[in-house]
Amino acid sequence: MPPTRKPPTRAEIAEFEPFAGLELDRISLITSQTAAEAAFAQLAAAKWIGFDTESRPTFRKGQHQDGPHVIQFSTAERAFVFQSARADTLPVVLRILSSPDIHKVGFGLSGDYRQIQQRFGIRPAATTDLDREFRKLGYRDALGVRSAVAILFGRRLLKSKSTATTNWASPRLTESQLRYAANDAYAALRVYQALRDGAIGIAPTE
Repeated sequence: MPPTRKPPTRAEIAEFEPFAGLELDRISLITSQTAAEAAFAQLAAAKWIGFDTESRPTFRKGQHQDGPHVIQFSTAERAFVFQSARADTLPVVLRILSSPDIHKVGFGLSGDYRQIQQRFGIRPAATTDLDREFRKLGYRDALGVRSAVAILFGRRLLKSKSTATTNWASPRLTESQLRYAANDAYAALRVYQALRDGAIGIAPTE
C-alpha cells in the first residue's frame, strides 16, 4: 500500500497560476441532430474522452432532483455540451454513454451514474472514476478535478461557485456555464492523460 498523501490546501491552490482550459471557440453547444452526429464522430475517434454532468441545484430537503440537465464530453481539442431536454440530440448522448468503445473518464461519477440510471434507464459503459486512481496513489479522500489539476500540473482550475449553482435546466446556457461544464470534462481528460503518461496503468472500472 502506498504512503498516505495529502493534496494541496485551498490556500495553496489559490496561489497557483490558472489552468489553461478550453476557450469558447473550442466549445460546442449541440443544438441539432446533425451537430450531434458530428460530435459523436469526433468523440468516437478519440476513444478516451472527458465526461461530466451538471444538474439544476436543489435547495430544499426532499426536493426532487430530475437531472442531469447538461451532459458534457471532451476530447483533447474540443468539448461538446449537450442539454438533456433536447429530444433531437438525446439519442446521440445515450449512444455515447452506452458505447463500450468510447472510454469516458471523470471524477466522482457515482452520482452521475445514479442520475443517468434514474432518468434514462441506462448505466454508462466503459467509464473510469479518477478518484479511484488517486486512492491507489495514496490519496485517501475523494479529490475532485480541482485538486487533481493542482497535484499534477501545479495549476488552479477556475471553478466558480456562483456558476456551479446556476440553473442548468435553462434552455439558454450562458458563456460562463459553457466554460464551466466544458472544462470540467476537459480537465478530467488532461488528468487521465497525465496519469497514463506517468506509466500508471488505468483500465475502465465500470
